[in-house]
Amino acid sequence: MGFLGKIFGSTNKEEKTMSKLNIGIILGSTRDGRVSPQVGEWVKGIADKRGDANYEIVDIADFKLPFLGTTDGTEPGIAAWNEKLASLDGFVFIVQEYNHSITGALKNAIDFAREAWNNKAAGIVSYGSTGGARAAEHLRGIMGELLIADVRVHPTLSLFTDFENFSVFKPQDLHLDNVNAMLDQVVAWSGALKVLR
Repeated sequence: MGFLGKIFGSTNKEEKTMSKLNIGIILGSTRDGRVSPQVGEWVKGIADKRGDANYEIVDIADFKLPFLGTTDGTEPGIAAWNEKLASLDGFVFIVQEYNHSITGALKNAIDFAREAWNNKAAGIVSYGSTGGARAAEHLRGIMGELLIADVRVHPTLSLFTDFENFSVFKPQDLHLDNVNAMLDQVVAWSGALKVLR
């Protein structure tokens, strides 16, 4: 970039794309028949229309993580998981509620990293019989310990009104504004926290 470009900002599309934040949409379930991929793709569809960051689905099932404490830590999925997290500036967790908390698979995946989470921002989209609110509150406590700044706006989806037969995701239109407001906060905070890293 030339001198004037440095002062007035580049108009080069490629440079603008490279300067965008990278936000991972983390699917928090690995079980057969899960609906988190449907919810994640819905969030990504909304996010991609914004053009304010690079959004990608990050499926913890793809990394085939062992259970923490049952491994010597040499499985390739562990390193790949940490590398993926390190490449991201912020997160949106797709969280389903199990027994008033997050899934064991999500907690296990979170615990397989530490520094890769630090000084980044995250939003939560949760679902369950009570909108997944209790799982989201548990996740907020975990994120605090990992220096993840969780944003306030929190879209909650009901198994009774946003899913057909509890399995086919059909979100109500009213959630669109909440998802966009949550993404506004995730992008703003992710950009601010990038300075700390």
